[in-house]
Order: sequence, then structure tokens, then C-alpha cells
Amino acid sequence: MEISVFTVDAFTNLPFKGNPAAVCPLLHELSDDLYQKIATEMNLAETAFITKINPSDNFTTGSRFRLRWFTPTNEVNLCGHATLASAAVLFQSKKNENSVLVFETRSGDLAVTQQGERYIMDFPLNPPAQEVHYVSVYNVYLCSNTKKLMVRLADSCDRSVLTSLKVDPVALQSSERSGRVKGLILTMKPGYDFYSRYFSPWNGIPEDPVTGRPLLTSMPEITTTGSVPTRGAE
Repeated sequence: MEISVFTVDAFTNLPFKGNPAAVCPLLHELSDDLYQKIATEMNLAETAFITKINPSDNFTTGSRFRLRWFTPTNEVNLCGHATLASAAVLFQSKKNENSVLVFETRSGDLAVTQQGERYIMDFPLNPPAQEVHYVSVYNVYLCSNTKKLMVRLADSCDRSVLTSLKVDPVALQSSERSGRVKGLILTMKPGYDFYSRYFSPWNGIPEDPVTGRPLLTSMPEITTTGSVPTRGAE
């Protein structure tokens, strides 16, 4: 059996920019072990696996699919850019004829709507609880559902404080072993726009290339396609 693999750059309309994700449309489910081996081989922040729910559907006619995301080390409950990339593969490469696609995931149903040259994603709201304050930090929030810790720097900070910040993923992972935190968001809002960086060494992602963008975005760029042969014994 051969599995098609699409490498999609989300949050951009230019090749080799944005946030890359691997997308694998599958004719049937695979074992969790094989999912993980493929994701480890892809070595991107997330590899997304799409499978049909209705056996009579195909990737062109179906409107509901099952979607799972794997990092190089484990499965995760939610990933925005890999969901956007999955919808782009179905809309652009598989010529899906529906205007709305719904993905059944571990975080519930996620809808992606195509409007002209844009996609709109409808994602669940996971409100965080405020934590302690520190010097040069405006707010600290922790979401117990997603296990994301968000640190908002003070608005008075220069952008260079965030962009030049050196984060050691090994030290970060070693400092938190309770399981309460699986991702760290560093962000600031100096004006009408905002900047952010995302670190998740607990999921095998030292730093995500691009994150925190608005849900209304332009079409991703599908940069490469290929296939991964799988062994029958696996």
C-alpha cells in the first residue's frame, strides 16, 4: 500500500513560508503505531491523517471526515494549522465540491468553510484561568483543557524582547513534568496587531514556525506531494 503525503504551508500564499504540515488522505484507518511512525518520519510539528466516515463517499464528494494529528512524538487533541492544511488538500487537490467540510476530531467537530479565496475555521473556545504576575509580564493564563500556558508580555516591551528571547526547549521540558503544561505561548500586543511564539517540547516541537494567526486566513500553499510506501507487516 502507498500513502499520499502532501506538504502544505499554512498561513501563507508563498512556497516555503508559513507553518508546514504534512497531510495524509487515507482510504482506511491505520494502526496508531503506524500513524506515529509516519509522523516521526515527516518530522514536522504536526502530520494530519484524514479518513472517510461514510464508505460511499470519496474525497471529492464527502463533507465529513475523521481527522487526527500527530507530532513527531505523540498524538495531540487539536491543531489549527494542520486542520487548515487538511481542508486545503481536500478543496484544492481533491477538488471537493462542498463549501463546508466538517472534521470529526478528539476536540469535537471542526468546520472549515471556503469563501472565495479564503477559508474560515470554526474552533472550540477554551478559556484560560489567570495565573500569577511577573515583572515585564502583563498576564499569565493557563488553560486546563488544552494545557497551554500563555504569557503576555507588557505592552511597553519592545518587539525585540519577544523575537530575541532565547528559549531552551530541554530546560523548559525539564522544568515542567507535572503534565499541567504541554505548550507555552509567549505573546505581546503593542498596538492593533499582536506577535506570538509557541513552544511545545513536551510534544516534540521545540518551536512552532508560525502560530497565533487569525482564523480567517488566505489559502495555504501546497508546496510538495509525495508518497510513503508502507510494509505489509506493519
